[in-house]
Amino acid sequence: MFPLTEENKHVAQLLLSTGTCPRCIFRFCGVDFHAPYKLPYKELLNELQKFLETEKDELILEVMNPPPKKIRLQELADSIDNLSQNGEGRISVSQDGSIASKNSNLNVCNVCLGILQEFCEKDFVKKVCQKVEASGFEFTSLVFSVSFPPQLSVREHAAWLLVKQEMSLFEVSVVFAHPETVEDCHFLAAICPDCFKPAKNKQSVFTRMAVMKALNKIKEEDFLKQFPCPPNSPKAVCTVLEIECAHGAVFVAGRYNKYSRNLPQTPWIIDGERKLESSVEELISDHLLAVFKAESFNFSSSGREDVDVRTLGNGRPFAIELVNPHRVHFTSQEIKELQQKINNSSNKIQVRDLQLVTREAIGHMKEGEEEKTKTYSALIWTDKAIQKTDIEFLNDIKDLKIDQKTPLRVLHRRPLAVRARVIHSMETQYVDEHHFRLRLKTQAGTYIKEFVHGDFGRTKPNIGSLMNVTADILELDVESVDVDWPPALDD
Repeated sequence: MFPLTEENKHVAQLLLSTGTCPRCIFRFCGVDFHAPYKLPYKELLNELQKFLETEKDELILEVMNPPPKKIRLQELADSIDNLSQNGEGRISVSQDGSIASKNSNLNVCNVCLGILQEFCEKDFVKKVCQKVEASGFEFTSLVFSVSFPPQLSVREHAAWLLVKQEMSLFEVSVVFAHPETVEDCHFLAAICPDCFKPAKNKQSVFTRMAVMKALNKIKEEDFLKQFPCPPNSPKAVCTVLEIECAHGAVFVAGRYNKYSRNLPQTPWIIDGERKLESSVEELISDHLLAVFKAESFNFSSSGREDVDVRTLGNGRPFAIELVNPHRVHFTSQEIKELQQKINNSSNKIQVRDLQLVTREAIGHMKEGEEEKTKTYSALIWTDKAIQKTDIEFLNDIKDLKIDQKTPLRVLHRRPLAVRARVIHSMETQYVDEHHFRLRLKTQAGTYIKEFVHGDFGRTKPNIGSLMNVTADILELDVESVDVDWPPALDD
């Protein structure tokens, strides 16, 4: 009987697609009986493939590099059969006594590095037995020990995080304590002081990881001098300090339009005092917190606009991490209704393309952020009277390179630096002797206000220097943020 169930299918397919072997997949799926692990590797792989078959007899491997491909199960099986034939002589004992594989074409597991592939097969067990018989030792009992490379712990941790993130894990934790024996660990601190260092978020230096680290370092004779063997019998059983339930974060993404010139993107609080009553972040997140029943949230977006700047067009991409949500299952219709509820609650913002996404998908919002382009529309004022002919030359400027020293207005929260930016194109519209509209397409991260007025010479060149006037910006709108994420949805 195959040990995995339908509940395990998504995790198994995810791990297999990233290069994890069947036995490691069993471990991550919590298979805790021995029989499946004893089967030959080839048989395990065939059974796992059958289990993961789709209706179209295809297995989709989600490989990010190269781009995702659909690989037919038979082709996959044929290729792996060629890599892991149960032939003789794959494992050998070298002259120095080490045991190695001769099969350089093995599709090596990215977690166990092949230990649970070749080295769980009968061929290897026979080699170990031959080595023992040839050693010439007499014995009536034995201790069989295995030493794994330390990097396996790193790889297991990475695979566990992948599964945890993908599955939006619900976790129930029970915390035990035993006050009577709490001093059992204290002698370790005297012998291995470097293992027990205070941490701000830890009540005690004697964490389980620190104790395990010390036990791995201490010599057996030193341990026996300090701690009774066998251990003393306690008088009381452990107590349960707490039972906690927690759910992994879920992520919601979309695009927002901002129509108010008196609304910050995030709460505007200075020295503990709120300057404006709301923000884009709060107008969206308050509804999500209530519906998902989450404890808190983290808001991020593709750039940000000033409090007096509108965001028009298709809006600005954003993502919200909802921490410890109590409700996580929603239909597409319920998400549409949630979007409509947000939009009906305020005339200052609108949200579109609201959807549930994975943690990894949020990376698309930040990928190559500075290489993306953004389009703006600005109303410009000049101190000198101008004619239409005075601004027409701006239309001909392409890919203008500028240097922007960190603006004075953000110097309190941004490091002092000179950033090279590109103004890809400009388009002017004459209004009157002291006003014109300027439409710009720029590299993301360009400070538009400073490009107009120059910020006391900190941005060079600027509109003022190009026109030989004193210029200032009266209104600014973001017309487009050219980030193709999240995917557009049908209304």
